[in-house]
Amino acid sequence: MHGIMLRLFAALSVPDDIALALSARQRDLAGARWRPREALHITLRFFGEIPENQADDLDAELGQITGRPLQIALEGAGAFGEGRDIHAVWAGVAENPELRQLARRCEAAARRAGLAPDRRNYRPHVTLAYLSRPEPPAVAAWIQRHNLLKSPPFSVTSFGLYSSHRGEDGPAYQLERDYRLS
Repeated sequence: MHGIMLRLFAALSVPDDIALALSARQRDLAGARWRPREALHITLRFFGEIPENQADDLDAELGQITGRPLQIALEGAGAFGEGRDIHAVWAGVAENPELRQLARRCEAAARRAGLAPDRRNYRPHVTLAYLSRPEPPAVAAWIQRHNLLKSPPFSVTSFGLYSSHRGEDGPAYQLERDYRLS
């Protein structure tokens, strides 16, 4: 079966108790397509559409990544885009050097597997909703209500390689591989 393209990303899943607390904030924003609890995650590296054989190489490289389990906390809220072009609202992640290092290792694995470098600045976050042409004041008010968001620290003992499939309410994700941090 040559030529199958997979839309892949590496991410950390959000524990149930944290996801539950986030889902309580998923309201009071007109037109928001809130992400289901099982879709909440912190992306480490988005790989995009890649052929299956390259996905195997990527899997092998990601499997070589070493690192200790991390302690992560969520902090703050924000949006991507400006004005009517705001396209998502998110919960932020407290600054974390070990998380940045893990993201860099995923980037290095991607390059070793032959993927083009990701030029964007890494900004860890949990996407809570996708928006299309929202009212900017409503988004600003939502952020204002949630920007003191703080989660208790939680432990991350693995990261995953996920595939993304288009769905009615936004993408659906499937865990393809799990890589332990020890």
